[in-house]
Amino acid sequence: MNANEDEKDLPLKNVVEAVLFVTPDPLPLRKLGGIVGASPDELKPIIRRLQLEYEGRGVELALVAGGYRFYSRPEYARWAEKILPVEKGSRLSRAAVETLAIIAYCQPVTRVAVEEVRGVKCDSVLKTLLEKKFIATHGREDAPGRPFRYRTTKKFLQHFGLAGLDDLPSLEETDSGT
Repeated sequence: MNANEDEKDLPLKNVVEAVLFVTPDPLPLRKLGGIVGASPDELKPIIRRLQLEYEGRGVELALVAGGYRFYSRPEYARWAEKILPVEKGSRLSRAAVETLAIIAYCQPVTRVAVEEVRGVKCDSVLKTLLEKKFIATHGREDAPGRPFRYRTTKKFLQHFGLAGLDDLPSLEETDSGT
């Protein structure tokens, strides 16, 4: 029996699980399908079945930044971090979080618009967020000086555990403190 015949006998669910278990970045269904030889429609019920199987366990299969990946559940993070330390410098200052929030809710947005909302200059914060790849430029504003417009990136979604921008809390929720 050759390797191709062996591969046909492997359950697709197990192949998907193995791939998602080792991927360092979330895999979109289309890319996952290309790897395992299945269509997104074939993968959706498999993903759901895996999510159900991992309920109540130390890890979960989550949709983050438009793709799927296994993650340690937050309540087990302190043990997982002993093996895989959180990358140094990944903590964000209050100014960076405020700036990210403005960009996330108003994108694409210029530096001037961010500064109007924050009430302070934010050149250095934008530079830091660009270096950390939480934001990226997204064209230029059709205004004098043609300033850059900024938007959030997949790394932003991944860092905050968001499947997409629709997962951001509504502004009403954030204003009421909930």
